[in-house]
Amino acid sequence: MNQTALDELDVLQEESEDEEATPLEYDIAVYPADYTLEILASKLRSKEILMPKFQRAYVWTKAQASKLIESFMMGLPIPPIFLYIQPDQRYIIIDGRQRLETIALFFEGFFGEIDSSGRRRTFTLEGINEKSRWFGKTYAQFNEADQRKLKNSVLRAIIIKQLNPKKDDTSIYHIFERLNTGGTPLQDQEVRNCVYHGTLNDLLIELNSHPSWRKILGKPKSDPRQRDVQLILRYMSLFQDGVNYQKPMKEFLSLFMERNHNSPQDFLDQHKTRFKNTCDKIVRTLGERPFNPTGSLNPSVFDAAFVSFAKHPENWPADIVDRYTRLKADNDFKDYSSAATTDTEIVKNRLNLVERVLFS
Repeated sequence: MNQTALDELDVLQEESEDEEATPLEYDIAVYPADYTLEILASKLRSKEILMPKFQRAYVWTKAQASKLIESFMMGLPIPPIFLYIQPDQRYIIIDGRQRLETIALFFEGFFGEIDSSGRRRTFTLEGINEKSRWFGKTYAQFNEADQRKLKNSVLRAIIIKQLNPKKDDTSIYHIFERLNTGGTPLQDQEVRNCVYHGTLNDLLIELNSHPSWRKILGKPKSDPRQRDVQLILRYMSLFQDGVNYQKPMKEFLSLFMERNHNSPQDFLDQHKTRFKNTCDKIVRTLGERPFNPTGSLNPSVFDAAFVSFAKHPENWPADIVDRYTRLKADNDFKDYSSAATTDTEIVKNRLNLVERVLFS
């Protein structure tokens, strides 16, 4: 079997027991707002509407984008977009990114990003009927009446605002997750990467490329579905607040990201140094792939062990390798790492057991 096939098969083990866990009950206000395209483009430019950092950025072809513009000019109905209003009164795009970015690009006159030669493609309408009076034209080439018609065309936005609970904005995660279920469903961390953009998310992406971390995973390349990033978040959340862990795990991780998405620099620097130093020391002491020697990585073996190692940056016992071997053979640890692994008491018991075996 070639290496590519091995990489495809040896994926990070997924935990599914809390995938369908009932989220908190929310009090949410939902109301429509009709914006002209000119106003929407202006809000995008001024960052009043935020385009979250997300790997699935602008993916439409020019033909798809052209048909959207033509639909506005023909007066055809366009599905609404969904915007989530934040406490700072700015909006996050939950659904409709491709439509909004198409509108902004067409007004700007260019299609897509700057290419390797430093140039951008002119946004001419293509893939529509060649007999259309808009075929092959840019916005600047529209006559004044057509320019006004496009600018004044209306796109409905569904505005969503969380009223309760007031302590967090986690409803945005569940709304995004449910609205983006077409095609290939997004993984949990892909959703968080979109809705909890900020300095913490940037740090997680940076740490995921640390050489010792890649050796621990046994995978030189990052996982395109961000499951490796989620492991770092899982460790960090349990390290910071494991004593207050409550099931479901996915909600616990989302709450941590929501609370810390724009953390102060000293908080980020401490976590950055601690994570890198722990990775380096684990590789030096236990070798590569210590949490997945024979197959896929078990997140429940990883989380408690890594948290415990990180809590003791210095003075590891001389027999730490033997202790870790005993831990993996411990029947209670096997139970805590193989069944109901995200239950509240199981997680806390697992953290306490690992700490006791490795460092007491």
